[in-house]
Amino acid sequence: MARTNRRLSRATRYARYAGGPDPLAAPVDLTEALDAIGEDVMAGYSPEQAMREFLRRGSKDRAGLDDLARRVAERRQELAQKHNLDGTLQEIKQLLDSAVLAERKQLARDAGLDEGDRALAEMQLDNLPASPAAAVSELNGYDWQSGAARADFEKIKDLLGREMLDQRFAGMKNALENATDDDRAAIAEMLNDLNALLDAHTRGTDTPEQFDEFMQKHADYFPENPQTIDELLDTLAQRAAAAQRMRNSMTQEQRDELDALAQQAFGSPELMQSLAQLDENLQSLRPGENWGGSERMEGQEGLGLGDGTGVFQDLADLDELSEQLSQSYNGSRLDDLDLDKLTRQLGDQATVDARALQQLEKALHESGTMKRGSDGQYKLTPKAMRALGKALLRDVAEKLSGRQGNRDLRQAGAAGDRSGATREWAFGDTEPWDVTRTITNALTRTAGEGRPTGSGIRIEIGDVEVHETEARTQACVALLVDTSFSMAMDGRWVPMKRTALALHTLITSRFRGDELQLIGFGRAAEVMQIEQLIGLDAMWEKGTNLHHALLLANRHFRKHPTAQPVLLIVTDGEPTSHLEPNGEVYFNYPPDPVTVAYAVRELDNSMRLGAHTSFFRLGDDPGLARFIDSMARRVGGTVVAPEADDLGAAVVGSYLGSRKPGGGFGAAGSGFDELFGRSGGLWAR
Repeated sequence: MARTNRRLSRATRYARYAGGPDPLAAPVDLTEALDAIGEDVMAGYSPEQAMREFLRRGSKDRAGLDDLARRVAERRQELAQKHNLDGTLQEIKQLLDSAVLAERKQLARDAGLDEGDRALAEMQLDNLPASPAAAVSELNGYDWQSGAARADFEKIKDLLGREMLDQRFAGMKNALENATDDDRAAIAEMLNDLNALLDAHTRGTDTPEQFDEFMQKHADYFPENPQTIDELLDTLAQRAAAAQRMRNSMTQEQRDELDALAQQAFGSPELMQSLAQLDENLQSLRPGENWGGSERMEGQEGLGLGDGTGVFQDLADLDELSEQLSQSYNGSRLDDLDLDKLTRQLGDQATVDARALQQLEKALHESGTMKRGSDGQYKLTPKAMRALGKALLRDVAEKLSGRQGNRDLRQAGAAGDRSGATREWAFGDTEPWDVTRTITNALTRTAGEGRPTGSGIRIEIGDVEVHETEARTQACVALLVDTSFSMAMDGRWVPMKRTALALHTLITSRFRGDELQLIGFGRAAEVMQIEQLIGLDAMWEKGTNLHHALLLANRHFRKHPTAQPVLLIVTDGEPTSHLEPNGEVYFNYPPDPVTVAYAVRELDNSMRLGAHTSFFRLGDDPGLARFIDSMARRVGGTVVAPEADDLGAAVVGSYLGSRKPGGGFGAAGSGFDELFGRSGGLWAR
């Protein structure tokens, strides 16, 4: 065991979590996403729009794209408001002031200095131009008496050279501190070789071997370790473009000062010529970079040329991240997000959130939740519709039960509900055995025959008892939902769709023998598949054609003459249109007596077909209430006036009431105990 432990300890390696997929995270949970997407789809969004909206909002435990975009914008604003662009000029001015002060002190205390030379030097120092560039130029040939002053003045040239190089090659400012002549010569050689390589690439005469030779010789200047000349060009051009944007953002006075000072960089005008040639090559080879942009930088913290270029690269990264997070371009996917840039700008947690959103988007596409239709648009799959319907059905069950925690019933129960009684098995019975009664019968028979029971129990046919079930009548259900403009205008559009999907899910999963038809009625009526109804945009056309809807419902009832007709009507308005004999739609508001007569006549036909009718009246319109009440009394139906959020529970409860043993019809919620209460849950999983 000790040997095994030592072997395990040698093989085990621990390292800091690098921000990749969290190995301890739970699998992606699509439940919350599907609920939110389904809600938006019912409100009129396309499935793809709904998915994008959810990803933008995020979940209750995870930031969304909008939150990440907000943080990107705040980071960008912080950079722009924190800095200004005169850091290098201020540093040069400080070095210049330090050199002049040290020289004045030396002139004052040097007793051996010729008085004429002292006066001339002091006069030159007193009359230096206010411009740092002009002052540096004038002092370029000055004979310094102070060693400290001379050192500070030489630092100005060294600083400029390092800043100029740091603009193009990140890290040069620190790497070249206290640079020697050999260091400067090596830099000059690298720039000459680089420009030669880029010239050859421009002409199309460069070779991979030429690039490899260049990198082998000068790799220390390129920590990014580019593998091809294109990677090298991308790295150089991005930083050079940032340097140009920084220059564009300066005032003309600042640019003039730096241009004049640049001639003193490293004491070598050739350096500026090489850098200018490099910029020209890069702009020619990468014209797509942002060379012309600028920023307003009005903060208190001065930026040097190299650091400022880095800040402008950060700003470019943030702009790119902002576009990626907007997902507003064609073909956008969350896989487009540059997670490395996100980590650099916002930290590890932002990357964890972004990666979770990427995984969620991928799961939505790959789990069968969404697929592209023939028109190229995403649609909710039947699998997603079932999952959404089950979630809605749970909500309905909780509202009907008045309590949570009922267990789910895992048996479809298509053969009927148990009555609580048992009977002896007969040939042809398919009901489940009552195991307890069967074994008791076998024990009793065995004891009565005087046989020992130690050797086991022998069950005979006469011992078997089965659970009695009550016969279940097939129902033929028509759900008529009002799709007129008032339903959308008054916020009833989504509850109507939720109700339809909940009832559809209940019937297709629990009462598979029943026949459901969904009928939407606005100015005209139409039989709809559940997917069509769920995806239906808000209808802004006036008209409530109950007559046409009843015609379609009665046709459905006639197709199933042996089934019990169940008519469920959801509406928020009186009938204002009807179907003429020639097939044309007639509309009038206020309701025309002829339109009402057509609707009443067809409702009478439903009654003659034996339909159990229930009206679900939405809204408080007194005229609608009187009309619905009179219609219900005429056919012996019931009226329920639920709030919009309770519509689903009311409709499902009414349907369950019509499914009571014996086929009796009850008010909304009757028949509930058999399916929601003591007997357990509602749906089979």
